[in-house]
Amino acid sequence: MTEDLARHLIVAIDGPAGAGKSTVASRIAETFGLVNLETGAMYRAFALKAIESDANFDDPEELQRLAAKTQIRLAPARQGNGVYLDDIEVTRRIREPDVTAAASRVSVHPEIRRWMVAMQRQLGAAGGIVMEGRDIGTAVFPHADVKIFLDAAAETRGQRRFQQNASLIDQAPQAVLEELRERDRRDRTRAESPLAPAADAILIDSTHLSLDEVLARVESIISARLAGKPPA
Repeated sequence: MTEDLARHLIVAIDGPAGAGKSTVASRIAETFGLVNLETGAMYRAFALKAIESDANFDDPEELQRLAAKTQIRLAPARQGNGVYLDDIEVTRRIREPDVTAAASRVSVHPEIRRWMVAMQRQLGAAGGIVMEGRDIGTAVFPHADVKIFLDAAAETRGQRRFQQNASLIDQAPQAVLEELRERDRRDRTRAESPLAPAADAILIDSTHLSLDEVLARVESIISARLAGKPPA
C-alpha cells in the first residue's frame, strides 16, 4: 500500500504570497521523487497574455475569450517549472512586477479560476505530484493525500519577497509589504475559492522557522502519511 500510495501521492501546499510555497514544494518534490507543479506560474502566464493583449483585467467576459485561445504548459524541472505560453518560454518574464500585479487581478474572476482548476486537475490526475497554490487543498484536489497550509506574518513574508526579488524590483521594503497586503486582501475576499486552509490541512506558521525547519516538518508529515501513521 505504501509503494502504491507513493506512486500516486498528491501533496497540496497552499498559503499566501511570500510564504515560501514554491521553495518548499521544489525541495519536497526532489526528496520524495514527485513532480512539482507550480499553479501560481499558470496564473502568471495568463496574466502575461492579458498584458500583451491589452486586455481589461476587470472584464471577466473579455478574459474568458482570451482564455479560450490560450495555451499554458509547465515543464517540471529540478528547480521550479519551465513555463510556456502559447509555446513560447516565459519562465523569467512572469516573475517581473507587472505580471505579479496582473496575476492577482485576473485570478479573482470565477470564470478564470474554474478554467485553471480544470487544467490543474488534468495535470495532476495521475498523482505523484506536489502542487502548490492558494486553493489546491480546497478546490483543485480536495481529496489530496496531504494538505499543508504554509503561512507567516505579513511583515516576514514582505521582507522575504523583497530579499528574493531585490534585483528585479525598484521598490522600498514598505512598498513591497503594502502590495503583498493588497494581494492578501484580494486572495482572501474573492468570490471563487478564497484563500483559506482546508478543514483538514495541517497549518505551519513559518514566521520564526528556518527553511530547514519547515522542510523537516513537511517531510515528517509526508513520511507519516506514507507509513499510514498520523503526522507527528
